[in-house]
Amino acid sequence: MKEYKLSGWPELPPAYQRTAYQRMLHQMSQGFVPLAMLVRASGLGRDAVQHFLAQLSTRGVLIERTPPRAPLGAGMATRSMAWLRRTLRV
Repeated sequence: MKEYKLSGWPELPPAYQRTAYQRMLHQMSQGFVPLAMLVRASGLGRDAVQHFLAQLSTRGVLIERTPPRAPLGAGMATRSMAWLRRTLRV
């Protein structure tokens, strides 16, 4: 899942000078934010948010990243060891 961050504050055309877009810009100015959080914060639909992100990208003020994923079995070892400790405790 991609995350987005602003590299600079853009000049917005009048169509984007609404509170919903300002909220998204504020979120992205604070750090990397996933698409789902931008949709939730703005109250706009997913397509509208993606279109806005595309506009920011063409203006050169958007940084995108894909965060690294943890290995699938990373938490398994910890959980299995906890189960073993509980089982052996008598």
